[in-house]
Amino acid sequence: MSKPIPVVCVQEGELASAGLSPAQLAWAQASDFSGQRGRLLPVPDAQFALTSYLFGMGATTDRPTLVTGLAGTALPAAHYCLEGAFGDPTMAAIGFRLGAYRFDRYRSARPAPTLSAPDGADAAEIDRLVEAAIIARDLINTPANDLGPDAFEAAIRDFAKARGMDIAVTAGDDLLKANFPLIHAVGRAAAEPPRLIDLSWGDPAAPKVTLVGKGVTFDTGGLDIKGAAGMLLMKKDMGGAANVLGLAHAIVSAGLNLRLRVLIPIVENAISAASFRPGDVLPSRKGLTVEIGNTDAEGRLILADALALADEESPELLLDMATLTGAARVALGPELPPLYTADDELARLLMETGLASDDPLWHMPLWSPYDTMMNSRIADVNNAGAGGFAGSITAALFLQRFVTKAAAWVHLDIYGWSPEARAGRSHGGTDQAIRAVYGVLKQRFPR
Repeated sequence: MSKPIPVVCVQEGELASAGLSPAQLAWAQASDFSGQRGRLLPVPDAQFALTSYLFGMGATTDRPTLVTGLAGTALPAAHYCLEGAFGDPTMAAIGFRLGAYRFDRYRSARPAPTLSAPDGADAAEIDRLVEAAIIARDLINTPANDLGPDAFEAAIRDFAKARGMDIAVTAGDDLLKANFPLIHAVGRAAAEPPRLIDLSWGDPAAPKVTLVGKGVTFDTGGLDIKGAAGMLLMKKDMGGAANVLGLAHAIVSAGLNLRLRVLIPIVENAISAASFRPGDVLPSRKGLTVEIGNTDAEGRLILADALALADEESPELLLDMATLTGAARVALGPELPPLYTADDELARLLMETGLASDDPLWHMPLWSPYDTMMNSRIADVNNAGAGGFAGSITAALFLQRFVTKAAAWVHLDIYGWSPEARAGRSHGGTDQAIRAVYGVLKQRFPR
């Protein structure tokens, strides 16, 4: 490998103390470079050959460790090293490499910049967290014609085999025999049958941590069909499952001291004569009956059966991720997923860890008075909150009904998509909550 090209990170206003050579300093001053956030300045020698880049880190930022992701996005394909004021070396390298992410499955591969791990960085941690993010991004970016229920199961089987995980699959009408009626009802209209994937890894005697990911490979909305604009991004409706798999990779790669279980209900919410209908009353694994107020609120239905199964063995932590509600985006936008849990200390840890790793989460209330919005006149609960208010909260309250034994439960209403490129995240499918959750698990269950 050729000698890396230096990328010298400069805090805004600190040019004179940035340790630049006289030639670099003179060039920066002549180019009006002062360390402006995200600005990239090539530095030539006297013969105009490139010697290095100066990269602006900005004056103040709430996420300094991943500003380097902007460099990974902007730099041409070559091999680089980081110098100067880039903060935590591990997080800086993660940011750079995630900024260099490309999804090239359907076009000619574009060369990407590469990076030598900075001094003091944890190279293994960099690799596992970058790989975890790429797993999530690649799966979300893959369109539904190449990632329907059958293909998604095949990808998960390969994932499990590569990591020595046990796998069990319950599919089609066997879901009814095994008492997963909601998963079956949502997916029965599609050409490829619904299924529940059950992965496990680790010492059975270790603390139990169970992850549940929403795996809707495409969501038409069902008979309450979405409009064209609302359907356009619905290949990403398996983003919860994709991010759960990325998190599982990080856990297994790090060898954390826990017994990991991963449950992924996989369906396509399609339309046919077999579709479930508005007004239907469906049984659930938990024994609660659910009136269908809207077939486009299908994600919470498949999660309900999976959460009920997970809850039966009383795990120490039960956590689900789902691209669940548009209301979460209205409330907090695409970058900040709502976090729901009754464990305030766990919420605090997740938020702190997320902020430190540019993986932010925001604790939202499980506001019990809103439970009445899901009242049904003929069933135990309706799957769609009345009135349209507090949609993310009512979805979380719906799921909470199916968790009664777990020592702690966390629900993350993620978006799984970057509407535009930003530091460390290209446009398209993206990882969310992986680093935040992994960081807390690493503290609680060190190897």
